[in-house]
Amino acid sequence: MENQEIKKKRRVRYSGTHPKKFNEKYKELNPEKYTDTIEKVIRKGSTPAGMHISICVKEILDFLQIQPGQKGLDATLGYGGHTSRMLECLKGEGHIYALDVDSIEIEKTRKRLAQMGYGPEILTICQLNFADMDQVAVKGGPFDFVLADLGVSSMQIDNPERGFSFKSEGPLDLRLDPLKGTPAYKRLLEVSQEELEGMLAENSDEPYAAEIAKEVRSWQRRGKEIVTTTHMKTVIEQALEKVPEWKKASPDARKELVKKTCQRCFQALRIDVNSEFEVLEAFLDKLPGVLAPGGRAAILTFHSGEDRLVKQSFKQLEKEGVYSAVAKDVIRPSAEECAVNGRARSTKMRWAVKA
Repeated sequence: MENQEIKKKRRVRYSGTHPKKFNEKYKELNPEKYTDTIEKVIRKGSTPAGMHISICVKEILDFLQIQPGQKGLDATLGYGGHTSRMLECLKGEGHIYALDVDSIEIEKTRKRLAQMGYGPEILTICQLNFADMDQVAVKGGPFDFVLADLGVSSMQIDNPERGFSFKSEGPLDLRLDPLKGTPAYKRLLEVSQEELEGMLAENSDEPYAAEIAKEVRSWQRRGKEIVTTTHMKTVIEQALEKVPEWKKASPDARKELVKKTCQRCFQALRIDVNSEFEVLEAFLDKLPGVLAPGGRAAILTFHSGEDRLVKQSFKQLEKEGVYSAVAKDVIRPSAEECAVNGRARSTKMRWAVKA
């Protein structure tokens, strides 16, 4: 044993100059150590692996008008980008509470923010769904400002193990908290063909919902598995091959049709798995109760269903006198921001001020 050589495990390195696999991008996954690489990736308009570039930061801060000594809530902590910028505005005075359901990413973000100097004296992080923010408000509220960014974080999308994207092979999971709830591949076994068709149509306005639900059911009857992201993409492709538009389309048009349909279907499954519409409705109902008089709330949405719920809630509560003012039109990220961060393009921001 004493003479036995100890083999050192070689660190995963880039495969060539442009690595494809998530775990091979070790430089991108260490932003503190490889700042030059991170800056280069961002300049090219991409998001480094394992990172998330916050959207509409200027627009959010301009509206929230955060002052030292105030109390605030970041209802969707994520990578902590928005939180860190709001903490800067406090200048060491006041407190921010931050929530997130992701049991994997929340500890990484806690450590990252602590290294930036934001410890428990000014920042309290709780693993909690933002629909339950009233539990935090009992101790920390009422809040002078509240932010909710409803988008899925890039580090969730890019990690194949989370199953959020059809671009990489991984389990068809899609849970925001991978330790709770039912993964998407099990949901497909629980719902009927009619329920799946309704899910796809209601959650993402999928025009081929009927064809895709029928194809899923056909696979299941034949005993074929739909447990990975690749399986689901294949099901979608085979469903699309049977629609009239497919036969008329060029190869490039077919490729784009598959891409857009996969995006909508994965979104619909994610919304269902995480009960996102129900959670958002609960959040909007509780929002006035956690805000201080004159308190400000900003919400970022990323698809029409979310934006519709926010718009309707804000409009109705302004009519009832709960809010003194609400956004009449959506605020969108600038063209410059969208050029640097392609994932910002679908973002809509709405705001409200408590009476």
